[in-house]
Amino acid sequence: MKLDIHEVLKRLPHRYPFLLVDRVLEIETGKRIKALKNVTMNEPFFVGHFPHRPVMPGVMMLEALAQAAAILGFDMLGVLPDDKTVFYFAGIDNARFKRPVEPGDQLVLDVALERTRAGIFKFHARATVDDALAVEADLMCTMRRVP
Repeated sequence: MKLDIHEVLKRLPHRYPFLLVDRVLEIETGKRIKALKNVTMNEPFFVGHFPHRPVMPGVMMLEALAQAAAILGFDMLGVLPDDKTVFYFAGIDNARFKRPVEPGDQLVLDVALERTRAGIFKFHARATVDDALAVEADLMCTMRRVP
C-alpha cells in the first residue's frame, strides 16, 4: 500500500513543523513500513543547526523513524489517530548515526515491527540516503488515549 501526503496526514497527529513523513512507499501490515522524508533547506531546525553547515539533527531523524513506526502501529491495529490518541516513545536503544543528512537528501525510512507486548511496540528502524545508512536504532513506542 502506498500513501500520499493527504493519507499520511490522516494517519499521524503531527503537523508542521513537526510532521516528518512525506510519503509511504510500502506497508506490510503488522510487519514493516518504508517511507520518505524529503529534507529541504526550509526545515526550521536548519536555522540553528548549523547555519554555516546545515545538518539534520539526529533526534529529528529518530523522530521521523518513530512517525513511520506510528503509521505502521495504527495500520496494524486498524485505527486512525484522533485528538485523544498519542503515540509516545517508550525507549530508544542502540542508536547509531553513520552519516550526516543535509538539505537536498531524501531520507528513506525502513521500520520493521519486532514484537508487541503489553501495549509496547518494539521496532528496528533504519534510515538511508542513496542506499547509505544514515541512522539505525531500536525503538519502543506505546499508544495511549489522553483526556
